[in-house]
Formats: sequence, structure tokens, C-alpha cells
Amino acid sequence: MDYQFKEIEQKWQRHWAENQTFKASEDKNKPKYYVLDMFPYPSGAGLHVGHPLGYIASDVFSRYKRLKGFNVLHPMGYDSFGLPAEQYAIQTGQHPALTTETNINTYRGQLDKIGFSFDWSREVRTSDPGYYKWTQWIFMQLFNSWYNLETDRAEDITTLIEKFNAAGSADVKAVCDEDVRNFLPGDWAAMSDEEKQEELLKYRLTYLRESTVNWCPALGTVLANDEVKDGYSERGGHPVEQKKMMQWSMRITAYAERLLQGLDTIDWPEPVKEMQRNWIGKSVGASVRFKIEGADLKAKDNTLPVDEIEVFTTRVDTIFGVSYLVLAPEHELVPLLTTEEQREAVAQYVAQTKRKSELDRMADTKTVSGAFTGTYVVNPVNGERVQLWIADYVLAGYGTGAVMGVPSGDQRDWLFARHFGLPVTQILDAQQNIDEQADATKEGTYVNSGFINGMGYAEAVATLNGWLEENGAGKAKVNYRMRDAVFGRQRYWGEPIPVYFKNGLPYLIQEEELPLLLPEIDKYLPTETGEPPLGRAEGWNYDDEYAYELSTMPGWAGSSWYWYRYMDAHNKHEFASKEAVAYWKDVDLYIGGAEHATGHLLYSRFWNKFLKDLGYVQEEEPFKKLINQGMIQGRSNFVYRVIDADGRGTNKLVSHGLKKDYRVSALHVDVNIVDNEVLNIEQFKRFRPEFADAEFVLENGKYICGVEVEKMSKSKFNVVNPDVLIDNYGADTLRMYEMFLGPLEQSKPWNTNGIEGVFKFLRKFWKLFHNEQLAFHVEDSIPSKAELKALHKIIKKVQDDIERFSFNTSVSSFMIAVNELTDLKCKNRQVLEDLVIVLSSYAPHICEELWSLLGHEAGSLSYASYPVFHPEYLVEDEFSYPVSVNGKTRMNLNLSLALENDEVERQVLANEDVQRYLDGKTPKKVIVVKGRIVNVVV
Repeated sequence: MDYQFKEIEQKWQRHWAENQTFKASEDKNKPKYYVLDMFPYPSGAGLHVGHPLGYIASDVFSRYKRLKGFNVLHPMGYDSFGLPAEQYAIQTGQHPALTTETNINTYRGQLDKIGFSFDWSREVRTSDPGYYKWTQWIFMQLFNSWYNLETDRAEDITTLIEKFNAAGSADVKAVCDEDVRNFLPGDWAAMSDEEKQEELLKYRLTYLRESTVNWCPALGTVLANDEVKDGYSERGGHPVEQKKMMQWSMRITAYAERLLQGLDTIDWPEPVKEMQRNWIGKSVGASVRFKIEGADLKAKDNTLPVDEIEVFTTRVDTIFGVSYLVLAPEHELVPLLTTEEQREAVAQYVAQTKRKSELDRMADTKTVSGAFTGTYVVNPVNGERVQLWIADYVLAGYGTGAVMGVPSGDQRDWLFARHFGLPVTQILDAQQNIDEQADATKEGTYVNSGFINGMGYAEAVATLNGWLEENGAGKAKVNYRMRDAVFGRQRYWGEPIPVYFKNGLPYLIQEEELPLLLPEIDKYLPTETGEPPLGRAEGWNYDDEYAYELSTMPGWAGSSWYWYRYMDAHNKHEFASKEAVAYWKDVDLYIGGAEHATGHLLYSRFWNKFLKDLGYVQEEEPFKKLINQGMIQGRSNFVYRVIDADGRGTNKLVSHGLKKDYRVSALHVDVNIVDNEVLNIEQFKRFRPEFADAEFVLENGKYICGVEVEKMSKSKFNVVNPDVLIDNYGADTLRMYEMFLGPLEQSKPWNTNGIEGVFKFLRKFWKLFHNEQLAFHVEDSIPSKAELKALHKIIKKVQDDIERFSFNTSVSSFMIAVNELTDLKCKNRQVLEDLVIVLSSYAPHICEELWSLLGHEAGSLSYASYPVFHPEYLVEDEFSYPVSVNGKTRMNLNLSLALENDEVERQVLANEDVQRYLDGKTPKKVIVVKGRIVNVVV
């Protein structure tokens, strides 16, 4: 029988599904291994060939680990809340749940065709109420917790209340808001319930606060930083502005140091760890307070709540060189500190800043822009007046929202000062030699740097920090660039936040009332009064009296803990049982995209540490090893349209090699109607009907398309559907070809033209087990040394490659091994059985079928044992001599290297195949090069 891949693959996919072959359990007799993929958002477009790359790699590894005796958990699910489904609902009126279900069914069908060893019995969907019940439950635990700096962990809010009852707030060391009250136990006891709730909200790990957010009016929602590009929403390309809104936030900043230190304990790509380090942005420096000039007068009118501005600096030793202070344009003090003369200029600049995203503002280092408020502040160390400006490179949510400008010590500050004609005060930099600093060619006036003059850097910093604290003007401080995570979205298709409001304060619903379900609404748009879509729900109130929170959770909520739900997916009483968590513990291998470095991967670590603090999980870090798969890029094809003298496109298309003779424009063409760069002209005319009557200028009777490597996308017509390739070549071919393209971590272009070679390899592999009449045929003979050598080379090679995640090099080694065994005419059952096991991780369908034909009718190859490598079979005591007759290589003959040349000649001439080529003639000469070659001259 020839290799009937369609029947074979459908047969074994049914077998795996019906027998739940890959269903995992907590088998304590085996070591566990947990392999996880970043679960997909099920878009309507389905999968293209770039999407399964990481899944195939994780599946190869999972299957290999099972063969090595591990109890493998390899689950899959769907991150099924999200903005695309909501936008489709807005456009069509169809409930997002319906489109999401349709998309999931499409994804599932495509994934099944590829033959993954997922444990589908544990499938999760973040939009399933049975799942998001526990996302809501985790939110409630965060709301009912505070971060105790003394114990360096989160604790139940009741322990904070006990401290307030016993000693008031004086000795509480917590991560909290800046404006917490100082009170005695009696004061706490005298507070009303509402006052207590308001004060506790300043300590809770999730809380309400006015925050600056990316607001998209067209979409009617807040967007995350990674959903905004160049001031526009990635979805739809709508303008995004900076806006202050009352938002739920989470105190990820409480975990800043632990998140930073934890990076040293995990095996992740260094670029990802560095991105997180930069995002966390630990800085050791000082907090300095600058008095606002004239603040006492404004305070009398109750128009100014403070009389000073706090800045954080990592270079407190440069404070004598401060020429100006800068506030973030959205800082709450800006309207209060702007003079009438400057009000219009400041208002214009604030409006301009709102059109930029935070990422743009942080990255825009070349632009020098700002506006003077008209107000001055006073430098605490020398009493000098300093102008107060606003500039968009300062963000309200980072640090204090204010920075000091030292033009002589910072290039950006120098450019800013020079642009606006501000003074540039040269200082004695304690980090450099004083004589080097006294440079008469430098712009500005050189002044003495006060009482730190002549000190070394460490001494100067210590002296200044001490002076600031003694004089009530500041103190030493560790600062983190990371800020608390905004946790609300003004959308419908997300987890409802389990909160209601009473007298304007938030309260949790009861745990037994979970899940709080999404209500039905008439439209998926904000209300006419600007409330989020949930404001449209009729009668949706708590106890028919109190308003629910109308924002929903962000997309990252459900993905910040999903690996634990996989451990115990159907538990109705806990998010996962203690027994399941104790067994699976954490993810051993996680494969996914690097684009999630400062989003999902950071938030997941935060939630994991929180759950550990409360005793629900055992591990500090969720993912031991992370691999970022590279992108499979599209291979775009182009046709070339001739442009006339007026610059208009004609109805004439020229082949790639002839375009140099014309003025042309390149047009993308669907890659599925191009074969080896040759365009199917009739299919193209159906693809682009406007060219049905076009003139095609050909090369040698063919229209040759141009080629370019680009991102794979529908707009470029370079998307390759895996379903088409599976229909034509089979899933095993697709799996092996995706691994063969190159190293997993690197991006590489897709080229369908190369898949044929892998398909031919699998057919050749199949033929090893069949005779010339295509009947299944193996022999129970004793394997030869050459056969064992070929087998054990591939056993070791594949084992080494998979363990170091070098999947591409194994594929070429399989080809070499099959060629060697074919040349050896190997039909040995022992050798071929082991070869089937070794290849099965890559091409599971064909190997399951051959395993069955080899007599293993019960069960699955998936739980066989990986062959043991025996190094002695690779000892070179034989050599496969290429034997040539009259200079043409006819065969390879394995002979002992111990043989002398005359014995080699005798055995070669005695070989039946050599005799057939001699055709009864006597050789004139036999040339033997020991360990190299034998040439017979007739």
C-alpha cells in the first residue's frame, strides 16, 4: 500500500479523540512535566501557517517527554474576551458570544487537523462564566488584601484593621496611597463605616483612583499601551488621547522588587528579562521638595492644596545646577499654578499632549517642546528661583510627575534649556574630576557647588541626603518606573467586576453570588450619556438598589492565571485544588511571543506572587523556562502593471524579468495562485476581474511574479492556509516542514515551494516498511552493525536536538538516516521499530500507523519508551566504502577497517551486486584507498 496520508491522519486523529489518549492525571508514579502554549485569541480569520509554529514545537517536545517517561500536561484553551469581537458586535448587532463560539469552532477544527497532543478535556475559555467566576474571585482577594512591607507580602485586609484597632496608623508600613491619614486607635474607632471604607481603599491591592489613560472616543473605551500605535488605536486606526478617568487599578508596584529579583531565578530569554527590568525601572536616588513661590497666598484662597512640588532624582549631587522644573502636562497642579498670562499657551500644549500615547511620549526623545506656567519654585539647597514648565516627556503616572532640569548634566535638559533660552548653570560634578569640570569653553556660568564641593560621589550623595532630611526638604529614596496597572475597560465583552456602589464607595458582592454574569443589552455602544455599554442593562443592580460597576476587566485579567485552571479545569469549588497545584506546581516550558514581555508575562508573575502570598499556590514564579518563537514571515508575490506617460495604470502586465523595460507599479497577488513564481493567469483574472481583458507580457511563455518577504497578512494576499497544505501533503509534512524552516526562536520566510521535499521524505520513510509490491514487510533478523550505527546516530541526534530545542536540525538528520537505511535495504524489525518511535514526535500520524502494522495493535505509540542510546554502536570499526565501477559509484559496502587492502578487494569482487555490474568481465585493476573508496576498472 502506498502512503495514504489522508486516511492515516484522519484515522489516528479519531483514535486519539475517542480514547482521550492525551488526557493527563496526577500520576505520582511519574515525574511531571507541564508544557504550555500562550493560548490564542480566536479571530475570525482562523489560523495561517505562521500561527502553529510554537504549537508544533511544544507538541514535539511534549510527545518526546512522554516517550521519556514523564507525565505530561499539555493543555489548550482560548483567550476569548477581547475588543475585536466587541467591534464586530457593534457593527452587526450580533452578540460577541456567538461570533466567539463560531471562531473557536474554526480554530479547533484547524488545530485538530495538525494532530496536536493537547489534553482537550481541560480546555478553558476566559469568556466562560465557569472560568471567569474565578477571575472575579481573584479580584475579590486582591480587593481584600494589602501589602505589608514588614513581612514583604500581601496579607488579608483584616490584619491591617487589627493594626488600626490596636495602635492606629503610626507604625503601619504598607504600600499605599500618598494621602493616607495619621490616626490613633480611638480615632479609628470613632470613624463611620464609610470613613473606614474610604481609608481602607487607600491600602487595598486593587482600588479606585483617578488615572491618566489612553482614551479612544471612537471606540468608547480605554486602551492598553500595546493597543495604541503612533497616537491611534491599532484596532480601527482611531485617534487616542490622554484623559483622566476614575479607574480601577492594581498595586503591581508593591511587587516591583520581587518581580525584579525573580528574573534571576528563571530561564527566560535575556531580551525579555531586560525588557521587564527596564519596565520596572528601579532607580536609587532622592526625593527633593521645591517650595512653590507665592504658595502661601494661594493657600489662603483655598486654591492650592500643597505648597511644594516633590521630584525624584538619581543625581541629587547635581541639584546645585537645577535651571528649571518640569511638570507633566496632565499633573493636577498645572491649572492651579498657571498664571493668567500663560494660560492660553499652557492650554494649547496640554491639548496637544493629549493626542500622544504614553509610549510615544517616552520614545520621542528628539522633540523639544514645552510651555512655561508663569510660576517659580525655590531650590531648597541654595534658595534660587527656578522656572516651572510643563513638557510631554514627563508623565504624571511615573514617579511624582515632576522632574528637575539640569542642563549641564543631561543632554535632553540642555537641548530644552537652549531651545527656550533658560540658564545653563555649570556645576562641579562629584562624579568627575573637578579640574575637568572647570572648563571655560562651556556655556553658562561656572559656580561653586555649595557644601559638597570637592567631595567624591558617594560622600556627596550621603551628605546631601542627610542635609535634605534634616531640613525637611527630602530624603534618600528607591523609585520604580513601573506604575500601578489600570484594571478597567469601558467595554461590554469582558469580565464584569464584582463590585457595587453604596454612597459612592465600592463594596464586593458575596462570594456565593459569583459569577456575576454579563447582562443582556440592546447595543454594544456607550450610553447616550457616556456611560460604558453595561449602563444599557435594564434593572441591573445589586439587591435591586445599588449600582454595579459598569466597567469590565481588561483583556489581561483572564490570562493572568489560566495555567492554574488547566491543573483542575472543572473544579466548581476552587480555582484549582491544593492537590492538583501541589502536583503540577508550575509550568516547566512556556512557548509564546516576545511581544507580551511587559504585558501578560509581567501581570502573570504579579498575580502568581500574590496567590502564593495568600497560600493558594506554592511557587513564586509561574514559568520556569520561556521560549519565544520567531515569526514566520509571508512570501509575497507581485505582478507589474505598466504605467502610461500620464502616470495612470494601464491594462498591461509585464513579467518580472521584463519590468526593467517599462515604467511599472507592483501589485500584490494571491500567493495561492502562484506556483514556483509562475502565475496562473486564469485564476488571476478571477482574483482581479478588472484585469480579465488585460495583456500579459510573458517570459518564455510564462508570467513570472516578483517576490518579497513581508509580514504575513490578508492585506498582502500572502496568507497561506494550513488546511490547504494538509489537504495536499498531510499534517505530518506540515509539522516537519515548519520545524525544518530554521531555528525556533528566529523569524524566517515561508516558502511553500520547499514543502515537497519533506513530503518525499515521508514517502521514502514509508517505503522502508514495504517491499517492491508495496506490501508491508519487515524481518525478525539480527541487525547489522551498519544498521545499528545508522539507528543510534539518529537516536542520539534527536535526543540532543530536542533537549536543546533545536528542532530544525533533527529533520535533516532524519532524512540522512532514512537514506542510509534505504541504501542498506534495512527491513529489520528492531531497527525500524526504534526509528518509528524516534520520528513519532515530529510525524505522529504515520508513525502510529506503522507502529500498528508492526504488531502493536492495542494502545498508542505515544506511551512507548524512547530507545536507549548505545554509544558502542558508533565506534568506527567499519567503514561504508563507496564502490565505483569504471569511475561511477554503484553502491556502498560496509567492511571492517581492520582488513588489509587485498582482503577488501577480495570481498568487493565477491559481492553479488558488484559481479552483476562486471557482467562476467575480469577487472583490469582494483584501486583500494583504505577507509576512503574502492574503484574497480574493467
